Order: sequence, then C-alpha cells, then structure tokens
Amino acid sequence: MTRHPLFGLALATFGALMLTPDALFMRLSGMAGYQMVGWRGVMLGAVMLGLWVVTARGKARDLAALASGAGALLVVTQYANMTLFSLGIAHAPVTVMLLGVATAPVFAALLSWLVMGERTRPATWAAIVAVLAGLALAVSGGGGTGAGSAVLGVVFGLGVALVLALNFVLLRARPEMPIALVLGLGALLAGATGWAVTGPAQMTEGAVWAIAVCGLLILPVSFFSLSLASRHTHASNVSLLLLLETVLGPLWVWLGVGERPTPVMLAGGAVVVGSLALYLWHEGRRRAAEKKRQLTSQSGM
Repeated sequence: MTRHPLFGLALATFGALMLTPDALFMRLSGMAGYQMVGWRGVMLGAVMLGLWVVTARGKARDLAALASGAGALLVVTQYANMTLFSLGIAHAPVTVMLLGVATAPVFAALLSWLVMGERTRPATWAAIVAVLAGLALAVSGGGGTGAGSAVLGVVFGLGVALVLALNFVLLRARPEMPIALVLGLGALLAGATGWAVTGPAQMTEGAVWAIAVCGLLILPVSFFSLSLASRHTHASNVSLLLLLETVLGPLWVWLGVGERPTPVMLAGGAVVVGSLALYLWHEGRRRAAEKKRQLTSQSGM
C-alpha cells in the first residue's frame, strides 16, 4: 500500500503531541517517584507485551534475539528510561528535566561514533557546546520554582537522553530486534521494581486514574506512533518533532498545576531548543545532499 509523502511526518507529529501532557498527568497523580515507576512500568509493559503476543509471527526468533547481548542491553535501557524519567519528574522542575531529555539526538550522534564508527561532525560538537550552555543557564535560574532541584533535573534528564540515544543506536544497528518485546519487558521489570520499593500498601495513594492515563494511553499510543513514523520519514524529522514535548510539556504543567518556569529557565530552554532545532535541520539538509550526490553518481555510472 502506497503512503502519502506526508504520512510519516503527520504520524510523528501526532505521536509527539500525544506525549506532551505526560508530565502533567504525572504531576496530577501526586505520586512519589518509584510509585510512578511502578504504575507506568507495569501498565506500559502489559500493553507492549500484549501487542507482541498478538502481532509477533516468529516468537521463537524474537526470544532468541532477546537472549543476545544487544537484546539484554535494550531491556536495560528501557528499564533505566522508565525509572529515571519518573524519578526526575518527581524530584525536579519539569522544564529543566525535559530540556535534559531533549539532548537525546546529540547523544545518539556521539554513540553512533562510538558504537558504529560514524564520524562525529563539527556541527555536533557545536550543538553540544550550545546545549550545555543553555542547560547551565536554565539551572542557574532554577530557584524558586518549588518543584525540586534544577541540578537533579539536568542529571536525570541527561540520563534519560543517554539511554534513549543508546536505545535508538542499538535498534538501528540491530533492526531485527522485536521492539514491543524488549521495550515491554524492560518497562515491566522497572514496574516490578517500583512496586517492590514502594510496597503494595502505598501504591494506591494519590490519583491512580491520572497515572493510568499515562501508562495505558499516552505512552503506548505515542511510542507506537513514533516508532511507526520512523519507518516512513527520516529519524531527524522524528527527533525534531519530539522537541514539541520540551516546549509544550512545561506549558501543560504550568496551566494544570501552576508550576511556572522562571524567566532564566525559559531563556536557557530557548537556547537548548533553538540549538537542537538548528542542529537537526542542518543534519537533515546534509543527509539530503549526500543522498542526492549518491543518486547523481549512480546515474552517471
């Protein structure tokens, strides 16, 4: 079936927009960090594993891939992603946390250099310097938000960005990996840890309905849409549209619970988002030019 040229972009935009209220519902739940890990992990894990059971055609092959070193590492990255994101939202301002997460494309470029031997270009290093400057500015204005430590937000956000980037690079290097299985298992293990740390008696404290919106609706729909979009449009387009969460996520939290970012945090966020947008736009143009040169070279042979 032929897809419209804009299908991938539209699907990525839908997935990114679905993800933007995630932090708001986490705030509305009023839950502690590991309590959110428990609910989000178990719910997302159950949905993803159920999807794998229903749709997988070669379950024995998928389980063999899971048992490989790359499969185990993908499970670990999803476990870390689920854990660090919830802990970051619980202990830090949403704005700074999401700015840290937004650096995933830069980490992906660096990991591609380390794992796959792809050269890290000067534009990547320039983006790293600019992003770090923006994060430092945002942290310097993190006081007075009443939402936790801005420094912790950067630490947790960068941790999430690192494991997300590693996840992207591994999936690119091993396209045969069953995405629903590895992500579902990692999320489920994180959820089990959250339940064990929190204790069953405390898991029902707070607004369970709010965290259920995250685990059963926002995360599965956005993850599925973004994963499918990556097959129909370039990864740089998906990464660029994911910046919508960095911009709109804090806005939803501000409107919903009154957690207002300081002017200095907004200024730092503008530096981070602007630098990443420029970097991703530059990379997209560079790849398009390289592809055009390759096609011209092949046609001239």
